Amino acid sequence: MAEAVQVREAREGDLEGLVAIYNDVLATSTAIFSHVPVTLEERTQWWRARASQGYPVLVARDARGVLGYASFGDFRAWPGYRFTVEHSVHVRLGCRGRGVGTVLLTELLARAAALGKHVMIGGVDADNTASIRFHERLGFEQVARLREVGYKFGRWLDLVFLQRRL
Repeated sequence: MAEAVQVREAREGDLEGLVAIYNDVLATSTAIFSHVPVTLEERTQWWRARASQGYPVLVARDARGVLGYASFGDFRAWPGYRFTVEHSVHVRLGCRGRGVGTVLLTELLARAAALGKHVMIGGVDADNTASIRFHERLGFEQVARLREVGYKFGRWLDLVFLQRRL
């Protein structure tokens, strides 16, 4: 599938696809430690904020539309962290495990390096072994486990931080 995928900067017309993917991931998994769906208006503001910071919002598309998206933002707001970013990658149900996430994250890594970033962080639910393995295949290493810092679906969640030097 990855060969037929086009990766590019998100455009306003892609945002409905991003909202659909985000809200599906939110409702069906612990990949996002929230239970509040986003609206198109909120996602548009988020997209504009990323653009104003010079940060990418990438989409993977094919003839069916948006298959996934990826972005990064500041890890923390203080100046000492300005070379570190935290990313997110979400892929539409039915398209996972087919290379879409790999294509997106590989491009995101290149974009971060081109912006002079030094480290990329990913935060993953500790029980999401598929996502942890995905990150490790792309050179990330587990560096921390924060116990019971999230709560969703009636249970406490551990958060694993993975990082990769760029």
